[in-house]
Amino acid sequence: MRRNRNVKIVATLGPASSDYDTIRALYEAGADVFRLNMSHGTHEDQAARHATIRKVEADVGRPIAILADLQGPKLRVGSFAKGSEDLQDGAAFRFDLDPAHGDSRRVCLPHPEIFAALTKGASLLVNDGKIRLKVVECGKDFADCTVTNGGTISNNKGVNVPDVVLPLAALSEKDRNDLEFACELGVDWLALSFVQRPEDVFEARALVKGRAAIMCKIEKPAAVTAFADILAATDGVMVARGDLGVELPIHSVPPIQKRLVRACRAAAKPVIVATQMLESMIESPMPTRAEVSDVATAIYEGADAVMLSAESAAGQFPVEAVATMDNVAKSVERDPVYREVIDASRKANRETVADAIVSAAREIAETTDIKAICCFTQSGTTASLVARERPHVPIIALTPIVGTLRRLCLTWGVHCVLTDSVDRFKMAVVNAARAARKEGFATEVEQIVVTAGVPFNVKGTTNILRVAPCDERLIFRTDPE
Repeated sequence: MRRNRNVKIVATLGPASSDYDTIRALYEAGADVFRLNMSHGTHEDQAARHATIRKVEADVGRPIAILADLQGPKLRVGSFAKGSEDLQDGAAFRFDLDPAHGDSRRVCLPHPEIFAALTKGASLLVNDGKIRLKVVECGKDFADCTVTNGGTISNNKGVNVPDVVLPLAALSEKDRNDLEFACELGVDWLALSFVQRPEDVFEARALVKGRAAIMCKIEKPAAVTAFADILAATDGVMVARGDLGVELPIHSVPPIQKRLVRACRAAAKPVIVATQMLESMIESPMPTRAEVSDVATAIYEGADAVMLSAESAAGQFPVEAVATMDNVAKSVERDPVYREVIDASRKANRETVADAIVSAAREIAETTDIKAICCFTQSGTTASLVARERPHVPIIALTPIVGTLRRLCLTWGVHCVLTDSVDRFKMAVVNAARAARKEGFATEVEQIVVTAGVPFNVKGTTNILRVAPCDERLIFRTDPE
C-alpha cells in the first residue's frame, strides 16, 4: 500500500483499538506508526497489541513502526480526608511530607526532591495547571504557598513545577521495567517522558543498548532551554504540547512548536507534533474547524508526523479520526502554498559529502524528469538526510535490515522497501529500479536517482549518486561489469 502523502500518522492504541480488525482498519485508514502508552494497561495488554500489529504488518505486506511511550516520573499530591477541597484565590496552603490526610490548609506532597529544588517565588501547578500556587516560604520538608488560581484539589492529582529543574531521573523504577519489557518485545521507538537534560537521554541509551531508537518528549521548560543538546543526543523528538502548555504560558507553545520542528528538520531527525490534535473526535465523528487547522499547521511547518492520543485509544471514532487526519494531510500537501512554505524553509546543509550528495539528488530530481529518489541505507541516515531536503518526488528507502525499515516509517516522505544485501553499486541500481517499478513509482521508460555508500554495509558512507533508467536491461547494457 502506497500512501498518497508525505507526513506520517501516529495512532495510539488502547481499549477502543486493541483487536485485529480495528488495528487493521486504522492502518488502512492511514496510520503508519502505532503508539503503546505504557502509562495504561499491563505488560500482557501491550504484548497482545504488539503481536496484533505484527500480524497486521505481515498480512498487509508493509512495514509498521511501533512506539512505546514511557510514563516518566509522575508527581502527585497525597489524599484528603474529605476526598477533595476547594482552594480560594489568595488563600494560604502548605505542601509537606506529613502522610496524614490533607484538608483545606495542607496536603502531603510525597516528593522530597521537589522541596530540595524549590525556591521562593516558584510556581506549583496542580491538576494540569487548573490550580496555581506561588511559593512564599520553603524548606527541606515543606512549601508554604499562596493560591493564585483556585479550584478543587482532590486525591492524587498531578503536580507540575515549571520554574526549576528537578533533581529527578527521567526514568522511574516503573520506567526501567517498562523499558526492558518494551525492548525485549521488539518495539522500534522508545519515547522518554519529562526529559529535562541530555543526561536523561544518555541514561536511557545505556539501558536500551541499541535495541530501539530513542525519542525525547519535549514537555518541560528545562527541555526547551536545553533543546540543542537534547536534540544532539536523541534520535527523534515529540513536541508534547499537553504538559508543555501547562508549565509554560499557553500562548508561547505555538512559536516553540515551530522552532522545534525547524530544528529537528535541520538535524535530519524525525519530529512528531502531538496532543489534542482532534480532541473533539473522542466523542464526535466530526472534528472542529480549529482542530483541522491545528493539524494542517503542523503539516505546513514540515513535521514528520502528527499524532492521535485518546482519539484513537479510547474514543468512539478511532478509525474516523485517522481517516480525517489522512484527508487533512493529503489536502494540505496538494496546496501549492504548502510546497512554497516547505521550499522556503529549507536550509543549505552541505557540511559533509553525504549532505552534498542528497542535496544534489533533490536538485537533479526537481530539474529533470525523475520519478523517485532511491537510497540504500543501513542505519537509516541516508534516507533521513534525503527527507530533510523535502524533495518534490517520492523517497524510496531500501535496506536489508527490518529494524531500520520499521524505524523509517516515522520519517517524512519515506516509502520503505526490504531488499537483499548488495555488494556492488550496479546491483543496488538494479534493485532500486525493480523496487520503483514494483511499488508503482516509475515505469521502464522512466528514470530514478539512486544514492548509496561505497563500500556497502558501512554506516555513514553516502558518497555516490547515479541517474538510472528503470529498465534494468539498459542498466546492464551501460554497466556490464
